[in-house]
Order: sequence, then structure tokens, then C-alpha cells
Amino acid sequence: MKTIGISAKITSEEALQFAARVAADLRARDFGVCFDYATADKLNDRGKCVAKGDLGKHSDLLMTFGGDGTLLSVARNAPNNVPILGVNMGTLGFLTEVRVEDFPEVLERVLAGDYESEERVALDVAVRGPGRDHRTYRVLNDATINKSALARIIEMRVTVGGEFMSSFRADGLIIATPTGSTAYNLSAGGPIIYPTMGAVVLTPICPHMLTNRPVVLPDTLEIEIGIATPNQEIFLTLDGQEGLPIAEHDTVCVKKSPNPVTLIRTPNKSYFDVLRTKLKWGEW
Repeated sequence: MKTIGISAKITSEEALQFAARVAADLRARDFGVCFDYATADKLNDRGKCVAKGDLGKHSDLLMTFGGDGTLLSVARNAPNNVPILGVNMGTLGFLTEVRVEDFPEVLERVLAGDYESEERVALDVAVRGPGRDHRTYRVLNDATINKSALARIIEMRVTVGGEFMSSFRADGLIIATPTGSTAYNLSAGGPIIYPTMGAVVLTPICPHMLTNRPVVLPDTLEIEIGIATPNQEIFLTLDGQEGLPIAEHDTVCVKKSPNPVTLIRTPNKSYFDVLRTKLKWGEW
């Protein structure tokens, strides 16, 4: 590894200062450091910096300091051959497993090549319809269709693998990866899916029919959601961070991305350790 890309939560002074100290240490050891523009601006660092979406293209390793949101903002555009090390600056995250006190040891192991990583499924999302471009969005957690505060129930027609599945009348629909199963999907009553499984889950948000339940599908099947509700404010939200309006006659197309996201695993900590800690399982 020659160049380390660093992104910090810019609203956290603790995260910014920790990132600055790590960068100084790496430079002292002759590693190149590349910040995203927002982090560099906050630190008044005049070294190499690029747009956040390009950070992975200029790095051999990505490090984020903040929470799961910080990692997601980098992971959406990261090449799958560039591993990501997420350091949590607050409470334990589902994605940012490394605690500040464990970071020095983990960093040394990573720089020495002594680490384990795992590939997480990402989804490619596109919107087809009148006047739509051909842009594709990559998400690690989920794509969510939901209505504005004053809109009525949305009617959606869902096709899976080219076969009609069902029509949903609900406040919205979540299409989540296994990684995203512990995010909005979990809050909406969806299942927890082991993060390396080849699956995707469809979870309706407050469905009009109580028999509309979350459905787990193979990630090899393409999913299309047609919007059949006229004159409503409806939005497609990507990883909870980007969004765009959609309307009647638009179709949201979701398929497995050929480029997974590579996350560095925390030594001596399993996924179930994270679940027990984060969800407070076993506490009375």
C-alpha cells in the first residue's frame, strides 16, 4: 500500500483531529495521504485531495473516521479492489466496527498485510421513464421508495426476474442488501440477513394489506418497481444519503452490482459480537 485515502465526519471535531493525527503519522512513515475535499478543507490541509466520489480511485486503502454514514458515503464509489477500514468515533456501528482504542493495533496489521476482508454485495439502481437519463447509482445498504409527508399511499407494481410478483399499496418499499438489513429494513420490521449471503430483501413500509410481508430473494434476480400512483410526491433514496424524485410511469430497476464493496474485518470480533453489542441482545 502506497496511498491511503482518508475521509472524516466533518461535523465531529474528534473525528477530524483523529484523522489529522493518523495522516501525520502515515506521512512520517512515507505513505501518501489523500483526503476528500470536505475533510481537507476542515483540516486546512493543502496536501493531495480529491472529490469524495473519486477517493477510492486514488488510494490503495480507504479509512473513514466517524460512523456508518461516513463509511457509506465513501463505499458507494469505491473500487472493489480497494479495502475500507471504518473507525467508529462514537457508539459501535454495524459497518464501522473498529474502536478508537483498537485502531493502532489494527492499523499496523493492515499496513503489514495481515488482515482479513470480506466482500459485501452492492446494488446498481437505475430509474427508467420519460425524460430519464441512463445514470446508474450504486448502493451498499438500500434503495428506498417513499412518499412525502402529505402524500397518499403509493401503489407499486413489482416484477422479479421478469415475472410479476405483486402490487404493493404502502407508504413505500425498501430494497436492501444483507449489509443494509440492519438499517432502515430492520426498523421497518424486515429480517436480519447474514452480511455475506447472496440475498436481497424487499420490505414494504406500513403496507395497506397486512399480508404484504418482507420477502427475501436471491441477489441474482433483477427487480423492477413500477410506480402507478399519479400526482404524488415520491422519492427514491439511496443509502439514506442521496435522493431523486420519481413519478408515475417511472420504473426503478435494481440488480446486483458486478462491483462488491470490500470491508476490512475487525480481528477477534464476529458479526454476532456486533449484533449482540449493537442490539443489546441478552440484556435484561
